[in-house]
Amino acid sequence: MSQRIDAFYEDVVRKRVNMKLTRSFDVKELVRTQKAVDNWPTHTLAVYNMHVLCWFLLQKVRDHFGRALVVSSGYRSEKLNELIGGSVESQHCKGEAADFEIPGIDNRELAKWIAANCVYDQLILEFYRSKDGSNSGWIHCSYRLTGNRKEFLIAQKNGAKTEYRRENLVRIDDL
Repeated sequence: MSQRIDAFYEDVVRKRVNMKLTRSFDVKELVRTQKAVDNWPTHTLAVYNMHVLCWFLLQKVRDHFGRALVVSSGYRSEKLNELIGGSVESQHCKGEAADFEIPGIDNRELAKWIAANCVYDQLILEFYRSKDGSNSGWIHCSYRLTGNRKEFLIAQKNGAKTEYRRENLVRIDDL
């Protein structure tokens, strides 16, 4: 990242300034946690990545559906990620991913719209079961400035283990 861009995000990191990332999202919304741990980003690159995630993905989703997204997990500090048992490779720790829902919108329909209309790195419909109702599970979606894979997955529990399988727009209706 260039020194100029790095300087742009410096106050967010050093002075803990809440920055508006898009017209609907700010840093505080993406670092909020219910755990008793400091989750403020310590690297400007993480703030930059959150900015990019909001700009190219989250704001686009919000604008299409015309409703607020409820972000349950955005950026995660290493300490928070370890506390909740997150993957050491988690894109949340880089500011590249968010878990969210839109109240009143079926998460399967939300995943289908994102898969068909957005550029993303990874889209996971997590723990969705149609028999549990429209707000079953949640969406995990990530975005990188370059090299987005458009990897669409479903996460389901199999006993105590979480299994991931590749998904497509045709099979998702069978959930």
